[in-house]
Amino acid sequence: MAARPPGAQEFVPATADLAVLADAAQGCKGCDLYLDATQTVFGAGSAAATMMLVGEQPGDQEDRAGAPFVGPAGKLLDRALVAAGIDRDAVYVTNAVKHFKFTLPERGTRRIHKTPSRTEVVACRPWLITELDAIEPDVVVLLGATAAKALLGNDFRVTAHRGEVLRLPPSTTGLDFDPQVVATVHPSSVLRGPPEDREKAFDDLTADLRVAAGLLGQPRPK
Repeated sequence: MAARPPGAQEFVPATADLAVLADAAQGCKGCDLYLDATQTVFGAGSAAATMMLVGEQPGDQEDRAGAPFVGPAGKLLDRALVAAGIDRDAVYVTNAVKHFKFTLPERGTRRIHKTPSRTEVVACRPWLITELDAIEPDVVVLLGATAAKALLGNDFRVTAHRGEVLRLPPSTTGLDFDPQVVATVHPSSVLRGPPEDREKAFDDLTADLRVAAGLLGQPRPK
């Protein structure tokens, strides 16, 4: 298996068994996000998946359910996958950060999403690298800036390279295989956008996913 970067490393068992990894992740204390989150939200899907989707972090509903992409953004992603001709049941979905980071308003109890810090992303990266290593997908789709920067470097800009076919830098991942990569926006950004722009934003997300779908079954370029 590939060497993993430091961070949550001491909590990551040396196995490619996703069930064992998911169970071990529940005890991760690699950063302080575990203190307030309900639970670790590990990835979900088949170990034989040829495509892996990586988001930012679990949201409020994911944190409560213990599963990735089950909230509003996940439902929109499901629609986009169908439109792109991708079977959701045939992909593996996960997040760069496995705990929900949030703030509480002065009034009310609704938990408000807060973007993970670079330190938290790096601390959690051993889990993501291990998932990649266990599945060895042909194609990796990075949903949003946090996911893209987790694997492509902090200077990467989704707006400049969305929909392009990219490669993972070996110096960042240490992986023994070389998947093709497509970066696009996170589905939640479509929901947050102005109502009059959402149809186009959804179509643009779907177009990027079609690029990724078109890579499946193709030989990896050298």
